[in-house]
Amino acid sequence: MLRLQTVQSKDRDLLWNINQKYLYEMTNYYDDPMDENGNFHYGHFEDYFTDPRRVAYFIYSEDSLVGFAMLCPYSNIGEEPDYIMAEFTIFPAYRRRHYALDAARMILAKHPGKWEIKYNEKNRGAKSLWTQVTEAYAPRVHHLNEEETVFAFEIRQ
Repeated sequence: MLRLQTVQSKDRDLLWNINQKYLYEMTNYYDDPMDENGNFHYGHFEDYFTDPRRVAYFIYSEDSLVGFAMLCPYSNIGEEPDYIMAEFTIFPAYRRRHYALDAARMILAKHPGKWEIKYNEKNRGAKSLWTQVTEAYAPRVHHLNEEETVFAFEIRQ
């Protein structure tokens, strides 16, 4: 059974560490270099602990940490959404168990309102996931460029 746990200030180091691993994985789709310390830049990381409009979740299956999600309200397409799925991943060892689909649906159900979800077209897993998750909401599709697509939709209470 999956559960979401809100990330607290005391969890900062854990979120930083797993986000770094996620950012490394994203270099398959984006040309983001490491800094001199071997870390990837994440400009708004500290804001998740100071901005009340940002929230992050750890995703657990039983007692195992299997992924995380980070939400913010800052649009990719110039609109005024309530939520953006800024980051979302299920760790590779836990994929192909429907955890991503279940966790994404749990997060959306927890946060009704206007949403945006962006993905890279080269990331076939993300494209498949977000297409399936948002299908029921008839999203508007915005192509930011040849590689990035945003689904915009609303979840009513």
